[in-house]
Amino acid sequence: MPIYAGLDLGGTKCAAILARDTDGEIDFLARKEIATAGKTWQEITDPLLAFLQDQSERPEAIGISCGGPLDGKQGIILTPPNLPSFWNVNICSYVSDKLGIPAALQNDADACGLAEWKYGAGRGTQCMVFLTFGTGLGAGLILGGKLYTGSRNLAGEVGHIRLKPDGPEGYRKCGSFEGFCSGGGIAQYIEMRTGKPGTAKTLYAQAEAKDPSALQLWKEIGEHFGEGLAVLVDILNPERIVAGSIFTRAYKYLYKPAMEGLRREALPESLEGFALVPAALGERIGDYAAVSIAAAMTH
Repeated sequence: MPIYAGLDLGGTKCAAILARDTDGEIDFLARKEIATAGKTWQEITDPLLAFLQDQSERPEAIGISCGGPLDGKQGIILTPPNLPSFWNVNICSYVSDKLGIPAALQNDADACGLAEWKYGAGRGTQCMVFLTFGTGLGAGLILGGKLYTGSRNLAGEVGHIRLKPDGPEGYRKCGSFEGFCSGGGIAQYIEMRTGKPGTAKTLYAQAEAKDPSALQLWKEIGEHFGEGLAVLVDILNPERIVAGSIFTRAYKYLYKPAMEGLRREALPESLEGFALVPAALGERIGDYAAVSIAAAMTH
């Protein structure tokens, strides 16, 4: 049964993971985490690679999941805003030389899409879209049973789609899908609508307390989410859209209005057999994502 390694590189923390693929299920064997702030890329990477080298199990390959922009084909991290110490690092070459195994790099949204497709809520589909719906809004696209990354590894930047002429700003564009449907966008939307600061977390707490204005705001956010989903459904005709983070946590407030917005905007024929579902891999999705990149290299 194959053993895979992963590096999950994030702005807050970075982790090394060792796992076994057992008949399509992942068994996590070992994990080490390091805080990102205040360290150079080598001060983060070297201890994580040393940890993997110390394990008794030897992986076949290692996958590296990282926020973009990056050059996945060349294995180079370019200029991710949350990881300035990793800018312009040829990470695949470095890691492969250290460990003596093949290494592959993927955008974190693509990697999470792979993970949910292979091991989570997208299992069994041939056409699936994964949406991060966290700090930002990005997509991992599984089309025809394969991860689709585009000609320059930039496919899936759905947050840049403009939904309205104006509105909260996301992805450097007012009224964008990310502006309405992300952590940063929701905070802006709350202040625009109420004149008071707030976050998705505080809005959820207010909705749990049956605050009518909070329930109304979630309804509006959900409808905007559905309008954005309709663009993806009409263009890509997926079997399933899997959404993580905020959608998973606030599912009971977002699902119904999202489906209302989707039915209003999308072709009815495209919705036959379609499902909108929450991500299934929870807080460990980053670990699954990195390991999924390695698994995809060997299949």
